[in-house]
Amino acid sequence: MIPNLAVGGREISVNSTLVMGVVNASPESFSDGGRFVSLASQLELAASLVESGADIIDVGGQSAVTNQPELDAHIEAERVVPIVEWLRGTYPDVLVSVDTYRPAVAIPALAVGAQIINDVSGLLNPDLASSCAEYQAALVIMHTAARPKVRLQDPALYVDVVTEVVTFLKQRIEVATSQGLRLDSIVVDPGPDFAKTPHQTIELLRHLDVLRALGRPILLALSRKDFLGAVTGRTPRGRDAATAAAIAFLAARPGNIVRVHDVAAAVDVIATIETLAGRRDISPDYVLPDSLRYEPRSD
Repeated sequence: MIPNLAVGGREISVNSTLVMGVVNASPESFSDGGRFVSLASQLELAASLVESGADIIDVGGQSAVTNQPELDAHIEAERVVPIVEWLRGTYPDVLVSVDTYRPAVAIPALAVGAQIINDVSGLLNPDLASSCAEYQAALVIMHTAARPKVRLQDPALYVDVVTEVVTFLKQRIEVATSQGLRLDSIVVDPGPDFAKTPHQTIELLRHLDVLRALGRPILLALSRKDFLGAVTGRTPRGRDAATAAAIAFLAARPGNIVRVHDVAAAVDVIATIETLAGRRDISPDYVLPDSLRYEPRSD
């Protein structure tokens, strides 16, 4: 059993797979860039993800795509802080994460209530860990062999991708805890597609039990990723079925957080898999009501 995640004085169980919904406040996003440009549309999206069952909302102000220059930190902060503040005031029970690797963005977000910092740099700046410790926030540490905004895909980069990713994450956990962050406030992320070919990503996902030996929850950002494009031959918006299949594969084991765009589908997949696996129950007396048995008439 994976220990609980300590966030802001709360103990969050990961015995059931948690769903992290994505709000990209970045027009440069590879998946839905340009669809949610205004603050109003971003808040509407965030609300819809919460209503669809998201446990966590991850707000990003800068896309990870490598064909766009790095944003000024103040622009990134201006994009995410209003969304964080609104979410904390409107949905106090939902965890709010900020996708950033820069303290200049993380600190103002933490100051208005962000509870998780999702760092895709592999803790390039250890000050992120000390900032999370100060605000009793959790920190996601992702594996990558490249600096942010640098594309690196080399089939010969790793001798043993699984062992090297686990070793890297162990080392970064030690750095984070040396900065005062509690071990139980750390989440690890193997970094699918980040400095990895599709084959390397799939090797990691096939051997997640090795990563689970770290004893920390695992964040998996699989939604519409390149490795799913390699499997299906589809562009990002056509990869939702493949994303659902990947989630089903993962939800059979506890201790995971899945980062997705289609929250409703992920929630349904997880509920079905966990029920069939005996980790959720349906009452023996439950009878499906007619309102769910039939589609409503359109006339």
